[in-house]
Order: sequence, then C-alpha cells, then structure tokens
Amino acid sequence: MRPYHRVHVQLSRKDRQQIAGKLSKGRESAQVLRRPLILCQLNQGQTTAEVAGNLAIAFKTVCAIARRYEEERLDSALYEKPRPGKQRLLEPGQTQRIIAMVCSEPPLRHAQNF
Repeated sequence: MRPYHRVHVQLSRKDRQQIAGKLSKGRESAQVLRRPLILCQLNQGQTTAEVAGNLAIAFKTVCAIARRYEEERLDSALYEKPRPGKQRLLEPGQTQRIIAMVCSEPPLRHAQNF
C-alpha cells in the first residue's frame, strides 16, 4: 500500500448536488451510502489511504470507486452492475404450487385392516 498515492477526483457541481441528496435521504444501502463519502473525501484532496482509514474500508475499494467514477461517471461509481447469477431450478408457477401444497392441510390417512 502506498500512503502517498493520490487519486484526482473532481466532482462536478451536478454530481456534488446528487451526492448531497443521497446522503441526506439515507434510504440506500450502507454500501451505496459509503461510496459518495469516498468520492467526497477524494474530491477534498485526501489520499486513498486516508480515505480508506477514515471509512474503515480497503485501499483497493477506494481506488476502484475512484476509477469507476473517472471512467463511467457517478451512477457507475455508486451502484453495482447487475450480475448474471445462477438460473432458477423451478419456474415461478412451480414454486407457488409447492408452497400451496406444503401450507395446506395434510391428507387424511386411511386405516388399513390387517
């Protein structure tokens, strides 16, 4: 880790206003709220190591957020891109039928004569 490494992030006025709005609402996940703080601190001239120490996150995370902001702008820096994920084994209709079957009354047992 290089504590002297500076990432130059210059937030535009529009981006600063959008970040201020997100931070004041507080209705986002902690991860999404931490990212604007990273950008604000970098915009104030702090090093990546200082920001990582202030927010108790990895140095690499600070660099990644800064790079995404520089390359793809604010929305990409704040939010993750959707990931493909694993394909579901059951279709929604099948899942609903299984839940209905499990939640319904069990069938009556027939007494067998031996």
